[in-house]
Amino acid sequence: MKMNFRNTQEFQKDFKKLSKKFKTLDSDLAEFKKVLNEAPLGIGKHFNIVTKTDSISIVKARLFCRSLRKKDLRIIYTYIENHQTVELIGIEFIEMYFKGNKENEDRKRIKDYLKFFDF
Repeated sequence: MKMNFRNTQEFQKDFKKLSKKFKTLDSDLAEFKKVLNEAPLGIGKHFNIVTKTDSISIVKARLFCRSLRKKDLRIIYTYIENHQTVELIGIEFIEMYFKGNKENEDRKRIKDYLKFFDF
């Protein structure tokens, strides 16, 4: 099964800003998507479920960036397992940040994002 991938507007901004600094980010994200196609909730200790409901899981993961040679980038995404609108099933990226500039994910952004779902 091929996964649907979408980005929030905030994620687009994060990505655009970071990709100016880290030139390999485009292909790094493509590699990350391949992993998510196989294992939407990730594999191993570099993936951590932040919030979980019946239909969605919000996951924080380390994104390996070749420009950095370390796993200092974090990516927050939602895995939507079931939804009335089939196109929404898949993965939506919420946030990406560099660990050197910011210690943790934007909890308010996640909370605001969750308001779009009826639980």
